[in-house]
Amino acid sequence: MKKEEIKSLFIAHKEKRLYHRYITNKHVEPLLENLSNSLRVEIIGKSVLGDSIYRVELGHGDKRILMWSQMHGNESTTTKALFDLLNTFLSSKANLDYILQSCTLCIIPILNPDGAGAYTRVNANEVDLNRDAQDLTQPESKVLKSIFQRFNPDFCYNLHGQRTIFSAGNKNKPATVSFLAPAQDVACTITQNRKVAMEVIGKMNEVLQDIIPEQVGVYDDAFNLNCVGDTFQSHNVPTILFEAGHFAGDYEREKTREYIYTSLLTSLDYIAGNSVNGEHYQPYFNIPENEKRFFDVIIRNARVETGTKITITDIGILFVEKLIDERIEFVSKVDKIETLSNYFGHREIDAEKSIVLNEKSEPIKINSENVFVIIDNEKIALFSQ
Repeated sequence: MKKEEIKSLFIAHKEKRLYHRYITNKHVEPLLENLSNSLRVEIIGKSVLGDSIYRVELGHGDKRILMWSQMHGNESTTTKALFDLLNTFLSSKANLDYILQSCTLCIIPILNPDGAGAYTRVNANEVDLNRDAQDLTQPESKVLKSIFQRFNPDFCYNLHGQRTIFSAGNKNKPATVSFLAPAQDVACTITQNRKVAMEVIGKMNEVLQDIIPEQVGVYDDAFNLNCVGDTFQSHNVPTILFEAGHFAGDYEREKTREYIYTSLLTSLDYIAGNSVNGEHYQPYFNIPENEKRFFDVIIRNARVETGTKITITDIGILFVEKLIDERIEFVSKVDKIETLSNYFGHREIDAEKSIVLNEKSEPIKINSENVFVIIDNEKIALFSQ
């Protein structure tokens, strides 16, 4: 599919009732109720706190693809993109019947509804579900394992979100979308099913490079059998990790949502139209590995007072996400005060050797939270949208 066609489909079918970062069952259940008139929607289990875990199934082809989102409750961008995708498939004008004739999709929109409601990575028992693939101590983990066994997928899509700190390689380029074909053994062997996953990732990267050049990364493939992706890969099912990252100024993750949608539709189009056997896996290795090279804000050339000592240095600030009145607010927190020449800021401020003070006109300190800073008697807001 051409990028112009995908963009048109996204604009036409974006689910406008889902927006920003806080997405819960309360937001998606009315959408699922509407979908149930056309698609197969069912409750497949309950969370620790008794909230429903849903799945949506569509298509009737032989190629079976299992997708799950919000395994980590505070990673919601991929959930938005899934509903955009479902809207697209329901449109007769989209002309995507060939995908549903070739593929059967099983989609779990929110695997961790308790974590989604509390906007936390972990579930209500404070367990990271992506480290529970072997022990299966949590009801949500058991639901996913059960669906994996019942649905018997040919592909798995493990949908996540990542922090703003990641760069695509050692460049001043954010990792807006990242992928991984997880390892399935300690040696990180390039197995046949990993090659299949790599081939699909390579195709998605090819399309994304034409839209967000040099803003695609891959994760380190160090093996951890406790992770779901590694476990499913070890069962010889080609598994792909998707990570929704940062795009300039896009703290709502609405642009990234579009690029995840683009990736999903590109991959499904490719799988539907080709016999993916891993032969074309090599382009995967052209994608740079993610590095932690970004701060949300860097104040350069800051005059900082520490006791009786004055130094000219840099101040690295990260935004902390907080759930306030069912909305995500961003709080600026000082993470480092040191020379940051090897790092980049999504926003950079040159203090020009002026003293940088906090909002109380006191010296800046590590771990302090500030709405603004004062530089040369000027108040500068740290988070701006």
